[in-house]
Amino acid sequence: MKKIFLTLAVLLIAGTAFSQEKLLQWDQLMDRNLYPKREAVSFIFAPDGKTVTYYKGKELYGFDGKKEFKLTDAQEDWRKPANNDPKLEERVELKEGNLYVDGKLVERGDGYNIVLGESVHRNEFGINGGLFWSPKASRLAFYRMDQSMVVDYPLVNTKAREAEVRNIKYPMAGMQSHWVTVGVWDCASQKLVYLNTCRDTTVHEREMYLTNIAWSPDEQYVYIAKINREQNRMWLEQYDAATGDFVKVLFEETNPRYVEPCEPMIFTPKGDRFLWFSMRDGYKHLYLYNADGSLVKQVTKGEYEVEEFIQFDKKGENIFVYANKDNLAGRDAYRVNLKDGTMWRLTLDKGTHSVMLNEDGSSFVYVYSSVDMPARAMWNSVKYGKNGQFSKHTAHELYAAENPLKDYAMPTVKLGTIKAADGTTDLYYRLITPPNMKPGKKYPTLVYVYGGPHSQLVTDSWLGGGNLYFLFLAQQGYVVFTVDNRGTDNRGFEFESCTHRHLGEIEMADQMEGVKFLKSLPYVDQDRMGVEGWSFGGFMTITMKLAHPEVFKVGCAGGPVIDWKWYEIMYGERYMDTPQENPEGYEATSLLNKARNLEGRLLVIQGGEDNTVVPQHSTEFIERCINNFKQVDYFVYPHHEHNVLGRERLHLYKKMFDYYETFLK
Repeated sequence: MKKIFLTLAVLLIAGTAFSQEKLLQWDQLMDRNLYPKREAVSFIFAPDGKTVTYYKGKELYGFDGKKEFKLTDAQEDWRKPANNDPKLEERVELKEGNLYVDGKLVERGDGYNIVLGESVHRNEFGINGGLFWSPKASRLAFYRMDQSMVVDYPLVNTKAREAEVRNIKYPMAGMQSHWVTVGVWDCASQKLVYLNTCRDTTVHEREMYLTNIAWSPDEQYVYIAKINREQNRMWLEQYDAATGDFVKVLFEETNPRYVEPCEPMIFTPKGDRFLWFSMRDGYKHLYLYNADGSLVKQVTKGEYEVEEFIQFDKKGENIFVYANKDNLAGRDAYRVNLKDGTMWRLTLDKGTHSVMLNEDGSSFVYVYSSVDMPARAMWNSVKYGKNGQFSKHTAHELYAAENPLKDYAMPTVKLGTIKAADGTTDLYYRLITPPNMKPGKKYPTLVYVYGGPHSQLVTDSWLGGGNLYFLFLAQQGYVVFTVDNRGTDNRGFEFESCTHRHLGEIEMADQMEGVKFLKSLPYVDQDRMGVEGWSFGGFMTITMKLAHPEVFKVGCAGGPVIDWKWYEIMYGERYMDTPQENPEGYEATSLLNKARNLEGRLLVIQGGEDNTVVPQHSTEFIERCINNFKQVDYFVYPHHEHNVLGRERLHLYKKMFDYYETFLK
């Protein structure tokens, strides 16, 4: 039986009683033994498809459904790859901007104006690379991005004796975008062709987004989900891999707001059909198509999200997926029958799961945690009845992690729901309260916010998706609150896209419902409330601080978007359209003209070489504050990009905490 390989990283946290004595210290927030320590527990099925192998520390063990045993040297071979061919990535080299395959020069670039074999469209649409091998690795498709027409944007490196300009290509909303094409290299004939994706020479056609590249199982065709710049129309197109000729459009999708495919097509084992993710019915579901593009059926359906495809079973009759069908704040694995749509949950414990299955799904391991249940690994053996349900189920615990926080004073972490500003929609929140709270005492409260697309901060996982810094704040006497407002992920298209063209408005209305909830709690000090966030969360922090100075005494905004006209094309135009198309929306969401409303304390933090939210955002906001004679605090991490990482992150935590201690507590 074919080996299946998957590494599941397990959080080393287990639930035991807390001593309520020890507090986290600054250096411990960066200690890998505490935050959040991970141990690679690599589960691999042996050739029999039932025995699972894994590490305990540095030693290899197996479990065959009856007993656990240490692997012999011969049995360790079970974990070796099925073939020893050179890794595909080793066959490709990018040198001085040029692309080489098997040592042969394929195409010339310069790594700046002409970029080869790398991510394009600023990593939107699920793009995380630029090389796409055919199933048997006889051909390689790759991105070629021409960004010579995009204006150079200057960042400054001050480490040099005389400060140096470091230009980047940063296409802003409403401005000129780059042009992308797809090349196909035939390793046998050593012939390069380009797919005819641009069948006219207009700028409009050249600026389309080429996303979700896939190969046919026979390596004869390449498929591309092509999206217009307006992002309200998608064509799934087929191309001849040998000639680059356009073959046909398999189907189209349109939406008056936006269409955003993020996963390529998934061919069935027989290769005559494929699966496609779509939100056309309002939720992310899978649809089954014939290879010619004719729709067979919608496979999954309901008011939940199918988050990820895992695999087919051995016969190709069933699929396994992740979805939040039974727990909107969690994630479970399901088996779905392609013929009748019968769906059965595999992961029986409440929480957020990762799963590894054998070929037919009759044996699998899942690792999970929940708010009150730390990391645990379970082996399962099942038989399926005719309706897809388990007719026989055997489970065994393989792993339960130790808890490095067992001796610490542990704050209380609680998940719950409140109603959104529309009065009907449930929003999930995470509430962290100090240990040993005193009756009658009121505590300063911090609202931690992100609130933007493709985010879900509140999850049914250990610590509710929070981190040690939040626990530290609670140990120091702060209440820490987070709510996932409308506009965030995994709750359906309307939930996410209702903010279209007016970012920050509905999100803030929902966040203020969270504030209303906080004010109902007897231990929350309404006169000592702060708000904090980074990136989109920085935008939300300042938006909320300026709109409600009577509520938020203190704000701390990192890498904040100040005006969406300065943000990049792909993300900005999806959610706001262009400044030319939506001037009212851009004006209403801009924070420049609202600087006059600043009251209380606001700390703005900026990476000096931020190439995601460029420093122009924060510096122009500071200028507006000066013009309106408003005092604002500003701090720069000179050589960091969008995120402050490494030991400097500890400095960031201390900076924000000291700010709260001075002005909030």
